[in-house]
Amino acid sequence: MDILSSLGLLPSLPLLFFLSFLAATVLPMGSEWLLVIMIAQGFSPKETVIVASIGNYLGSCTTFFIGRYGSDFIVEKILRIGDTQLARAKRFYARYGAWSLLASWFPIIGDALCLLAGIFTLNLLRFSILVFLGKFSRYATVAYLAHSALIG
Repeated sequence: MDILSSLGLLPSLPLLFFLSFLAATVLPMGSEWLLVIMIAQGFSPKETVIVASIGNYLGSCTTFFIGRYGSDFIVEKILRIGDTQLARAKRFYARYGAWSLLASWFPIIGDALCLLAGIFTLNLLRFSILVFLGKFSRYATVAYLAHSALIG
């Protein structure tokens, strides 16, 4: 909280959305801490979960579209994913398929799963359902635990 106020920021739903969005891209950051702070300050757990889930889902869509449409330049030149890593990813994806996207909420591997879904041109509707379920489940669990700790 001191960090936010020193930057002139107060916990808010738009800030939670923005941070949740960024956390689902290839940037290494998290947003759960802000959700917990907001619940501790009296924000509605339902609202915070919905806002964080939507922001995180849309960030995952950004990663998905990077995989789908930017694979040649971004994936190979910027992210430096080579043929060996891509072959390993194809084997993983062949084994677990789209259902692996339910684990898209895990740090680090979640971003990679969304990127792979784009590279392997998974149907956007299927991607959306699985990723949103995973993201929503994570934020709902964090909110439940935070709320329970505060009232219990």
